[in-house]
Amino acid sequence: MRKFQLTRRSLISSAAAFGAGLIVPAQASGLAATRSMRGGSNNYLPNAPIVERIGGGGFWMSGTVRRAGDGAPLAGKRIQIWAHTTEGHERDPHSHGSTLTDANGEFRLEMPQIVPAFGQAHGHLAYDDDEFETVFLRPVMASSRDNSLSAHFVLQPV
Repeated sequence: MRKFQLTRRSLISSAAAFGAGLIVPAQASGLAATRSMRGGSNNYLPNAPIVERIGGGGFWMSGTVRRAGDGAPLAGKRIQIWAHTTEGHERDPHSHGSTLTDANGEFRLEMPQIVPAFGQAHGHLAYDDDEFETVFLRPVMASSRDNSLSAHFVLQPV
């Protein structure tokens, strides 16, 4: 068994590791809630229906929903999705739809290909029920040729 010997070198390297976040305190700080993104609520239409697919499909929007603090997956949470697509503008009611999270807090909804609006290809997602604080997201795609986009929610109880 090797004995730990306190030396100047071990003290400096331990302090550096602690300062860099490599060693963390024993207490857990919890998972922080997702904040709404600027522009996320643009063209939001409350109560979009739960659908199997928006339009003709071909593009996948997916993600997860977890509870702030402990990170537990949240099942049965309604996520609304809308975007400017090959089949309509993000303000058009037929470009909106909602889906529910599964037992693992995951959601996935097929929709038409997202195309650039105002110079960026992006989607909009919202959680807006009474149990948790409302969150609007506006993730931007790396490329307008991508055929999927994901977004993740961490919800704060009301």
